[in-house]
Amino acid sequence: MTILVDSDILIEVTRGRDQHILLQWAELGNSGSTVLYSPVSVAELWAGAFPQEHDVLNNLFRTLLCAAIDDDTGRQAGDYLRRYQKSHALEVPDALIAAGAVLRGAKLWTRNRKHYPMKDLSFY
Repeated sequence: MTILVDSDILIEVTRGRDQHILLQWAELGNSGSTVLYSPVSVAELWAGAFPQEHDVLNNLFRTLLCAAIDDDTGRQAGDYLRRYQKSHALEVPDALIAAGAVLRGAKLWTRNRKHYPMKDLSFY
């Protein structure tokens, strides 16, 4: 199984406050699944990080695979924005994350499912 981890989950993992998320994270790490992140999440986490958190973030992202944003990802995100921006207030970061998951056949792990109204997106 391939999982793309959303920014909200990565924040919980780095801060270590939600035991349920940490338990799921450990189970995922032992499952043999491929775990991906989006460059959007790097930007979001880095923007909110304190200097003392930089090493933790660097180490976290070294253990995961990056779902790069390429031309196909941009087009898919654009299609999502055209369909859901007005009706669901979809924003560019979430459209890019969803597109990255769908194009890689990954399930999205997020606590914010309402941000992702796409019918072709599967959740972890």
